[in-house]
Amino acid sequence: MFESASRDDEIAARLWSKPDDRGSLTAQELADASQEIYMPVSADGGKLLYNLIRAIEPANVVEFGTSYGISTLHLAAAVRDNGTGQVITTEMSRTKAASARDTFAATGLDDVITVLEGNALQTLAALRQPVDFLFLDGWKDLCLPVLQLLEPHTAPGTLVVADDVDLPSLGPYLDHIRDTAHGYHSVTFPVEDGLEISCRL
Repeated sequence: MFESASRDDEIAARLWSKPDDRGSLTAQELADASQEIYMPVSADGGKLLYNLIRAIEPANVVEFGTSYGISTLHLAAAVRDNGTGQVITTEMSRTKAASARDTFAATGLDDVITVLEGNALQTLAALRQPVDFLFLDGWKDLCLPVLQLLEPHTAPGTLVVADDVDLPSLGPYLDHIRDTAHGYHSVTFPVEDGLEISCRL
């Protein structure tokens, strides 16, 4: 899948040749139009996620933004190797969600993964269990709203990880999470486009 993802920039340039091409689309239309783009976590970022899950042994891992499931595989492999826990992941694109489910079944990790298909702000609103680890890798302008939606389900010690700190659209999230007045202690981990690792205080 990483090989397929290597064409993401080329495909994105073709899809969004004009700066305002995305502005008039609904969230669902944008997700559907982007179904050819893999948007994966980097290989080293995936290894870091795996190690974090192995270390803290969370019962409930929540991921915002499945795409084709590359990051989800790292999260689920760690959960499986820990011998306990589950991964709940979200995806708006029906095509991506279906492909990811096929991949999870093929790898034998589907029994520890639940895919919530649809708008994450709606599907995650129904979540009732605690969130012990949160990975934010969906649309960057939605990372802060998703975090705020799930904060009531977090406790001190919960880790929140966001991908792509170099993207300007993640700015509002980073401003929030890096301000200790909001109850987090954060550090940027320099892999690929950067991961922001934050601990709930």
